[in-house]
Amino acid sequence: MKKIILSISILILLTSMQIQKAPKVIFFGDSITEAGVKPGGYISIMQEKIKQAAAPNYELIGSGIGGNKIYDLYLRLQEDVLDKKPDIVVIYIGVNDVWHKQSSQTGTDPDKFVAFYSAIIKKLQSSGIKVIVCTPAVIGEKTDFTNQLDGDLNRYSEMIRKLAKSYGCGLIDIRKSFLEYNLANNPQNKESGILTSDRVHLNQAGNQMLAELMFKGLSK
Repeated sequence: MKKIILSISILILLTSMQIQKAPKVIFFGDSITEAGVKPGGYISIMQEKIKQAAAPNYELIGSGIGGNKIYDLYLRLQEDVLDKKPDIVVIYIGVNDVWHKQSSQTGTDPDKFVAFYSAIIKKLQSSGIKVIVCTPAVIGEKTDFTNQLDGDLNRYSEMIRKLAKSYGCGLIDIRKSFLEYNLANNPQNKESGILTSDRVHLNQAGNQMLAELMFKGLSK
């Protein structure tokens, strides 16, 4: 009788393990994330590693739209994220909020950036979703801080770090990691070509590095 009970218990355990779904992760962002689902993109690299059993299992979904800023994410939060019922949402935004202030005068002022970002975090957390936030990487890869928008990127990155602390979110400090990599690998002080193809969007090395950073962030 004990053997029968033990066998049934093992069968139930194995069945529950088989039907347990991989956590659903949505990457919520701009053109960097939009490109992330394409061949060679950081999300595609992550999916390939999962397929090869070289990384923990997740269901990965990219929700990136080129040109998006923080308020664009807020406006499409329900349809593109909440309705899909993710377990984890990785918010990777901020480049356009800074960059577009210079290029088209349509960026996002700091107070509005924090307000919209806070509202998104609250809506996600109220739905029981784990939130991970990311600092924006670079707009130019020069290592002597002569990239025109370094100051604003540092400021917005610090705001995101503070939001992570205030709301108990996970944090992937992409800016910090990219700056450290460039300091070690850009001795000629190039504006692009180290981790980006055009100062902003990622090349092969950038996508590979971002995939590794995202996996580390998911595992914390």
